[in-house]
Amino acid sequence: MRTSFLNTLIELAEHDERVWLLTADLGYSVLEPFIAKFPDRYVNVGIAEQNLIGVAAGLARSGLKPFVYSIANFPTMRCFEQIRNDVCYHGADVTIVSVGGGLAYGPQGYTHHGVEDLAVMCCLPGMTVIAPGDPVETRLATRALSAQAGPGYLRLGKAREPVLHDVEPPFVIGKALEVRGGRDLTLVSTGGMLGDALAAADTLTGDGLSVRVLSMPTLKPFDSEAIARAARQTGAIITLEEHSVHGGLGSATAEAILASGEVVRFQKMGIPDRPYKLIGSQAYLKQHLIGDVARMARTLMRKATPRAA
Repeated sequence: MRTSFLNTLIELAEHDERVWLLTADLGYSVLEPFIAKFPDRYVNVGIAEQNLIGVAAGLARSGLKPFVYSIANFPTMRCFEQIRNDVCYHGADVTIVSVGGGLAYGPQGYTHHGVEDLAVMCCLPGMTVIAPGDPVETRLATRALSAQAGPGYLRLGKAREPVLHDVEPPFVIGKALEVRGGRDLTLVSTGGMLGDALAAADTLTGDGLSVRVLSMPTLKPFDSEAIARAARQTGAIITLEEHSVHGGLGSATAEAILASGEVVRFQKMGIPDRPYKLIGSQAYLKQHLIGDVARMARTLMRKATPRAA
């Protein structure tokens, strides 16, 4: 995803001199192509994320369009106050780009895991929050964020994520993408869990289930209509996120279901609300912290549909 982001940013910068790239002493072996083409529009502020956000806000207030780049948790929680006060309070045109969202930096341990960032960013006023599901969605999301004004957050994986869209989808900020149709169950994913959703759908199809897969790249604004439609048409929904089960996709989906008035079997899958000290590959951590999607779906489908009050 990060390569797709950088290539797209270079294309945008070639046509828009307002586009700048800033980092806090990260991105080596990744950002060099942008630096080589636009050395006067690149700033490395050093290991100083609070300063990173302040500089970006100043550039935005000067009419420029800065993108700031760092590892998942660093440009969000380490400088939350600066994002809140310098960027959101002024409606500054700053896009914060997090690489390695979720458990991508698994071997580095919890300190480098980005598992609360979506909740943190979604609570900020005026912030658009996007977590694309593959390199295709990343390219489209980068273009969309560049085309709009105001604060934005783009959460990426790390590297070598597979392309999951055979055809470029009609990407619109605030809209879900129906990757696969189905009538029995809906799997809703955000970010890098799209591949897990599709794999689970393949397994469940072998069980005779018709599974809809929704990619939800935009967490804010949220596509409540797509969730209401899925609840009405399939009657069962599971959300998949490489993030805490609180404050992210699962929470937004639950709110949308409640507001719709639809009666549906529902389950959130994500990082549990408890301390963990696991270290290992991303796949290992997902297996132990999030669990088996197909197994959860089978369990959910055996439950009776709750009755309306």
